[in-house]
Amino acid sequence: MNNRIREYRARHDLTQEDLARKVGVRRETIVFLEKNKYNPSLKLAHDIASAFGVTIEEIFIFDGK
Repeated sequence: MNNRIREYRARHDLTQEDLARKVGVRRETIVFLEKNKYNPSLKLAHDIASAFGVTIEEIFIFDGK
C-alpha cells in the first residue's frame, strides 16, 4: 500500500508532528507511514483522511497485493 500523506501535509502546511498530534499518534508513526513501512489501522487511516477533509481512498492507494 502506498499513500499520499506527505503530499497532503505539504498542501495543508503541516509538519509530521502537527499531523501526529491531530490524529493522536507519535511523530514516528507518521514517518513510518510516509515511508510505507507501516500499514495503518482502519481507524488511523480514517483519522488521517478526516484531518485532511478527504476520503481514505484519496490518501491511501491499495495495490491489491
